[in-house]
Amino acid sequence: MGNNETTNQELLVITRTINAPRVLVFKVWTEAEHLKHWFGPADLDLEILKLDVHPGGMFHYSMRFPDGNFMWSKNTYQEVVVPEKLVYISSFTDAEGNVIPAPIAPDFPLEVMNTLTFTESNGQTILTLQSAAHQANTAQQAFYQSLFDSMQQGFGSMFDQLEVYLAAQN
Repeated sequence: MGNNETTNQELLVITRTINAPRVLVFKVWTEAEHLKHWFGPADLDLEILKLDVHPGGMFHYSMRFPDGNFMWSKNTYQEVVVPEKLVYISSFTDAEGNVIPAPIAPDFPLEVMNTLTFTESNGQTILTLQSAAHQANTAQQAFYQSLFDSMQQGFGSMFDQLEVYLAAQN
């Protein structure tokens, strides 16, 4: 199997029904003034360094840990269909946005391909994230898959924060 192929076993899929219209959910996912209030782990401070949501654009950000250390990441947009879909490659970076190995583990893939869909359903939004190691070797793919349970929890917490933020917008 080639490095760019994905099977169902290699794909992390997280789905959440959000009690807000799709246009609003897409907006708070793509605008800095909203992202800063809910994106990322609750105990980390988010700083948005760049947000340019179009194919070839990026969301470059840092997260500051309680001990004062920083971690940088970026999402490079491959496809943007307002308000339906975002396709992006996420990577750990240095402060300048250069891709670096993950500080958390050497076998974490350099790139992760993500597809985020926003589906309208009776005034609510079905948010679906599909994520897979991208251009990764076998060890990187296996390591990424080993994190699926913890990523379900992490994204679940972030989606909880998104829901609380959206409820305050109404």
